[in-house]
Amino acid sequence: MNDILREADGKMDKSVEATREEFSAIRAGRANPSMFAKIMVDYYGTPTPIQSLASFTSQEARIILVAPYDIGAMGNIERAIRDSDLSINPANDGKVLRCVFPELTEERRKEYIKLAKAKAEDGRVAVRNLRRHAKQELERLEKDGDAGKDDVAGAEKRLDSMTKKHTDTIDELLRHKESELLEV
Repeated sequence: MNDILREADGKMDKSVEATREEFSAIRAGRANPSMFAKIMVDYYGTPTPIQSLASFTSQEARIILVAPYDIGAMGNIERAIRDSDLSINPANDGKVLRCVFPELTEERRKEYIKLAKAKAEDGRVAVRNLRRHAKQELERLEKDGDAGKDDVAGAEKRLDSMTKKHTDTIDELLRHKESELLEV
């Protein structure tokens, strides 16, 4: 039973971390290189993370310079950035790509908040799915006679408190991201 709970806790931690990474990709006031984390570039026929192909420099609050390690990949990197959900069109000067992020409007901030809420809900759903899976494992132990009813009930209570702790963490991350997005 402890192994089941430990495994569920570890997976729930990973779900919370994945949600945190999703939030870091949502732009608040300042542009940062982590916004490019999910972008894949077609590099000689292989989808490759953009971080493996270029370095990122934050010149100003709204400008990020992308310097490819291989100039031959410049066109593919530019295309991948343009086709991403970042809504920017990089300027190519032959050596670096200059990504200028527009000023956040009230409407755009509201869109980002909706996106953050959707990502938070995805994280909560993942945690609840892990809870359901662990609960089924515990019930199977009881059914097979490997654990007593009281032991399983206690383990389920610990599982419920673990689930609540992780969903509360996701809610706290969402509140923080909302306040960051509304900050002008």
